[in-house]
Amino acid sequence: MTDKIIVPTENQDGLNAPLAEHFGRAPYYTIVELDDNGEISNVKTVPNVGEHAGGMGFSHDNILQYKPNAIIVYGMGPRGLDSFQSAGVAVLKANADTVKEVISAYKNDALQELTEGCEHAHHQAEHHEHIHHH
Repeated sequence: MTDKIIVPTENQDGLNAPLAEHFGRAPYYTIVELDDNGEISNVKTVPNVGEHAGGMGFSHDNILQYKPNAIIVYGMGPRGLDSFQSAGVAVLKANADTVKEVISAYKNDALQELTEGCEHAHHQAEHHEHIHHH
């Protein structure tokens, strides 16, 4: 069974591309496909068309159309995380700076799952501040 892994990246350098700091605001997503032997069979880069990048909708919805098995990121907001988890996509924590390195960590099962979204990254965080005032 082949794996398809998506990594948010700063540019279009393929396997050498540096990872973007945050999933939703990444300028590009690099999509890496592994064949049955875990060898890289295909690498392509797509631009982020999510709302943070001036497009429509949420980047996680756009990404789900590619049917990835896993996403490798430094961080992701809670909504993105929820939507991937409900779609059965593993969200893994990046432990290196380039696509090539995190893919090789993925193949060695060296990545931990990201379990909670990072709140500070989200613009809807402002709404929570007013709840506590009595």
